Amino acid sequence: MAKTIQAIRGMNDCSPTESPLWQWVETQVREVLNSYGYSEVRMPIVESTPLFARAIGEVTDVVSKEMYTFWDNDEQLTLRPEGTAGCVRAAIEHGWIYNNEQRLWYMGPMFRHERPQKGRYRQFHQAGVEVFGIANPEIDAELIILTARLWKKLGIDQHVSLQLNSIGSLEARANYRSALVAFLEQHQALMSEEEKERLIKNPLRILDTKNQALQQVLDDAPKLLDYLDDESREHFAQLCALLDSVGIAYEINPKLVRGLDYYNKTVFEWVTSALGAQGTVCGGGRYDGLVEQLGGHAAPGVGFAMGLERLVLLVQEVNASIPLKSAVDIYLVYQGEGTALAAFQLAEKIRSALPQLGTMLHCSGGNFKKQFRRADKSGATLALVIGESEMLNNQVVVKHLQGGVEQQTLDIEKVIDYIQSQF
Repeated sequence: MAKTIQAIRGMNDCSPTESPLWQWVETQVREVLNSYGYSEVRMPIVESTPLFARAIGEVTDVVSKEMYTFWDNDEQLTLRPEGTAGCVRAAIEHGWIYNNEQRLWYMGPMFRHERPQKGRYRQFHQAGVEVFGIANPEIDAELIILTARLWKKLGIDQHVSLQLNSIGSLEARANYRSALVAFLEQHQALMSEEEKERLIKNPLRILDTKNQALQQVLDDAPKLLDYLDDESREHFAQLCALLDSVGIAYEINPKLVRGLDYYNKTVFEWVTSALGAQGTVCGGGRYDGLVEQLGGHAAPGVGFAMGLERLVLLVQEVNASIPLKSAVDIYLVYQGEGTALAAFQLAEKIRSALPQLGTMLHCSGGNFKKQFRRADKSGATLALVIGESEMLNNQVVVKHLQGGVEQQTLDIEKVIDYIQSQF
């Protein structure tokens, strides 16, 4: 026997029993985004490697350690590790944002070479939103309010909380960086080798360290909010006032900086304690300089991304009333000479008349007992039965598989009306 081939570690299959929940979560995401007037875009999963190096930052963990990069002839390509850079590239390339506002969303797989663990995989899926051309804090507030509405639809709103910060302008961060480095240099004995490397390359990332001893020291570190420029300070104050006005609770977290270099001013994360260590469900912020940095005409930008694996896990964990529907509503069984043709014809009539219902035709033979076992397993509500006597009399037996209603025999021309009355 040939050796079996398995999926690559950290790249997972989604089984037929798991996919209905995924479809339901994705549907809620689409409905909320569409209700706010956002438009879907679709980008390639492979981009030129320099796109991510320039957008995300060469010293970030994503670019320096986690990207799947390969050579295609003389061009270096990368499987996308996140969606913002590709969306900005597309918007510039096709002129979507030149003197124009855009509110866009996307959904699809991303790739990072990380150590796989619950809620964090090497191929993972994100839904993301990017807004271009709006500089004021109202759009920051709308994105946060939009996500809060989604949490309610998913039934997880009592299990997530909002953390908020402003990281100011590039100049403000440079001033803060100098003060932070001066403080951290006094505590290098507490740092791992990786943290010492970050102290040189990207010291703000040390603020979200998991090192408990260092975390305690950081409570006394300089606060980024104290170094904000006046414009960022006013922007943040207006954002907080808008969230207060609609009752969105938040915690100002001065250690929240996000892991990618393109952010400025507003940054936020929705976090949960229901999934253990993998607590971030959604994160985002402003990136007003990124469009120009990637070669476009200067345009402000703001967005967020949410990991669908973690959303699905959280929904499974806390929402016991998910209205999942079986893929099959009607199951046709048949036995006897000539019944296959009658069953095929009836199945197609039902699909034409009632396309919103799932109609499955038993195609693998066997007696009625075997077929009814398959019908029960399918989760269907109704079984339609055609035997030789039913075929000769132009009739169908209707059996309610969930119980509670006696089976009955109907003339075949009345079946569709009866089915319609049951759904």
